[in-house]
Amino acid sequence: MYFPYFVAYMVAGFVLSLLVFFWALNNGQFRDQQRARYLPLDGKTRSTPVKLTGLKRVETWVLFLLAGCGLLATAVAITLTLITTL
Repeated sequence: MYFPYFVAYMVAGFVLSLLVFFWALNNGQFRDQQRARYLPLDGKTRSTPVKLTGLKRVETWVLFLLAGCGLLATAVAITLTLITTL
């Protein structure tokens, strides 16, 4: 009886995961993997923090919004499951 909620929840999670994955591909998050493996061993620290541009701030807020939507969807799925089983 409550399976459509879980199916919708899984489909929404899969679609959001694909959106974030393609966003990362377009923004170059997976470039230069050979150099990235040695960055933790470098030992250098940044002297100044990186300043976010307007577009990066929007991307940050959108990612927080997506995470919040995921948490909300989880709460709704759990609540509907509990309501339908009682």
